[in-house]
Amino acid sequence: MDLTSLEPVERRSTAAIVADRLREAIMRGTFPPGTQLGEVEIATRLGVSRGPLREAMQWLVAEGLLRSVRNRGLFVRDLDAADVRDVYAARAAVERAAGLLLIAGDREAAVTRLSASLAAMEAAAGDPVALADADHAFHHELVAASGSPRLQRMADTLLVETRMCLAALQDNPPPAADLLAEHRALLAAVRDGDAEKLTRVLEAHMADAVDRILAPVAAPTTPVMPSGSVPA
Repeated sequence: MDLTSLEPVERRSTAAIVADRLREAIMRGTFPPGTQLGEVEIATRLGVSRGPLREAMQWLVAEGLLRSVRNRGLFVRDLDAADVRDVYAARAAVERAAGLLLIAGDREAAVTRLSASLAAMEAAAGDPVALADADHAFHHELVAASGSPRLQRMADTLLVETRMCLAALQDNPPPAADLLAEHRALLAAVRDGDAEKLTRVLEAHMADAVDRILAPVAAPTTPVMPSGSVPA
């Protein structure tokens, strides 16, 4: 009897599910930077006890999305200009590593996944919110298709931080046509097995996002507020 096609059932703890909900809320700006998270209110809203909620919050502290202030509680981290640069530098490194794994592995399968994500971006080009979601999904797929769970964990946290620092782009968004062209180039680099092109396009893509985010920022310490409505 061949059971190789059967995959184990994923069993996730309540804390893991709560952590996902909190990450999503932070990414969407439900909890802006600097917001204090109240245990009682959130536990009631999610319908969970405070035990798994506290465990989930500690995971987000370890990921760098929350900060603990002694005798005060937990707060969503503020992101300044240095954080923005660091987030995108880290994303470039993680996504380049994932891209190289794609190129060295099953490129056909990766191209199929990324083509579907690109099609979703093209369909969303007239809606900034939908385009931001589709852009986020494309980069998620880029790393997920590499098959590396560690790169995926790092990328997921970085993508949430990316969405936390995009509000500045509301006044300086990249044209949808340019954004789509960059993602088509990334897909083409994977399809062609061109590591040099992949690296070049990724670095230019990240550098442009940093320039656009920081252009309206008056000082390096000025917090960058969150938004989920602008593509990165």
